[in-house]
Amino acid sequence: MGGVFSSEVVKETSVHEFTVKDSVGKDVDLSIYRGKVLLVVNVASKCGFTNKNYTELTELYSRYKGKDFEILAFPCNQFLRQEPGSSEDAKDFACTRYKAEYPIFQKIRVNGSSAAPVYKFLKASKPTLFGSGIKWNFTKFLVGKEGKVISRYGPTTSPLRIENDIKKALGDLS
Repeated sequence: MGGVFSSEVVKETSVHEFTVKDSVGKDVDLSIYRGKVLLVVNVASKCGFTNKNYTELTELYSRYKGKDFEILAFPCNQFLRQEPGSSEDAKDFACTRYKAEYPIFQKIRVNGSSAAPVYKFLKASKPTLFGSGIKWNFTKFLVGKEGKVISRYGPTTSPLRIENDIKKALGDLS
């Protein structure tokens, strides 16, 4: 079983150990999110799942942004070239059309040998029955306050269906 579905081997034990680039190429140390629950999503602007996911991500963010919750969006063009523009184009799209206030990072690869290290970590933390590869746009990872992956959700799982898991991770069981 090689290729896209092979399992990743990583030495890191927390998402907080990674540095990624923002949409203009500046380094962002993910340790700044220590103590927050994160929803990490690979996004695309021209996918059939785009409207529902971005709409619901914005809704979730507006509900929980003041409660130690953050969404980290990583544009990716690996699935039928559905994020064809620049990293800044992807950010402008999300922020203008969907009023995204959460960070939109630099475009990355999520699969293959050139996959972003943070994605290698996420995939290794929660592989699926078919291996660790990301199958499509809008795969979501829920990460706890200590930087460990709690759950992985497929592209067809809408962000609002994850809300109870987010509440539980935040300790907000009201």
